[in-house]
Amino acid sequence: MRICLLVPSICGMRGDVRSMVNLAGELAERHEVEILSVRRHRERPFFPISPKVRLSWVIDERPGVRHLLPRGQVHTEVALWRRLRVLRADAVIATRPGLSVLVARHVPRDTVRVAREWGRPSPPGPITKFYPRLDAVVAATERGRQDWDHLLHGGAEVRLIPDALPAGPWPRSRMDNRIVAAGGRWVPVKAYDRLIRAFAVVADKRPDWRLRLYGGGPEERRLRGLVQDLNLHNHVYFMGTTSDLSGEFAKASIVAVTSRAETPQTPGMTVIEAMASGVPVIGFDSPSGPGEFVVEGRSGVLVAEGGAEIEAYAGALLALIDDERRRRELAAGALGAAAVHTAPVVAGQWERLLTSSSFRAAS
Repeated sequence: MRICLLVPSICGMRGDVRSMVNLAGELAERHEVEILSVRRHRERPFFPISPKVRLSWVIDERPGVRHLLPRGQVHTEVALWRRLRVLRADAVIATRPGLSVLVARHVPRDTVRVAREWGRPSPPGPITKFYPRLDAVVAATERGRQDWDHLLHGGAEVRLIPDALPAGPWPRSRMDNRIVAAGGRWVPVKAYDRLIRAFAVVADKRPDWRLRLYGGGPEERRLRGLVQDLNLHNHVYFMGTTSDLSGEFAKASIVAVTSRAETPQTPGMTVIEAMASGVPVIGFDSPSGPGEFVVEGRSGVLVAEGGAEIEAYAGALLALIDDERRRRELAAGALGAAAVHTAPVVAGQWERLLTSSSFRAAS
């Protein structure tokens, strides 16, 4: 089977990109797989990609590359429309609502057309109009599946398939380092300021523990200023970006997640990779947050949002820091919870979906 994964930019340091790269690598063991990136602005993708996966681009935005037409949204849409009209694939998986709408409109009907979603878009006008033309919408979480099913009112088939981890084996934490780790893009929705403020309480009571922050983004200057203001320069370390977040998590004994909500811009790959590394996760119990992946008391700890949430989060960190036996029990539970995200398991679900007889009959 020829499978095309359509992404905005394969060069991005994003959880949704990481998820699709992992899926592509596993599918490429048995199929012809292409990742079609709308834009290319770096020489190489951020995450390592299997050599069995073919990469291609619609718009090359690297410095020094000449363009026949002016850059802009219209130019991009026209170029993508032309590419989709002649796309040679048995199945196309689009990874952003705007791209899924274009796939629904322009990809030939004899191709299986699927939208991969991590959240519910707003406003839904083009979605409700064009998504019924797709063969399926695939959500990453049960809550997402319910939201999409409600939004589309049966206009398109909605399935649940979780995100895929990188191909194993994965590094595993020995749980003996006094390190709390966090990773992802430094953007407001990640709320790293909440984590830093909570860790100020931890550092005061357990000064031998350290917080390592992996990633980068527009919030870096503000976060560094907060660390300076709280006099945490000997306790909080900015580690920079890495394409091997699992390996870095394996050096920690706790992974902290303080996102206000897991949205299409912040899917749960951080939580999944932490659990696969055998590290318990502490997160806020928000409506669409780590609670979609973490089971309280089995694979991690969930803290209620609102009120004295910083103090509550710091208290949860301290309780886990002081209870090694509980940390190890949660770590074992995290490993078990990560099993549903292994690449072969997830790819198998996608294969069954893409070869569904109902799709073929409709074509």
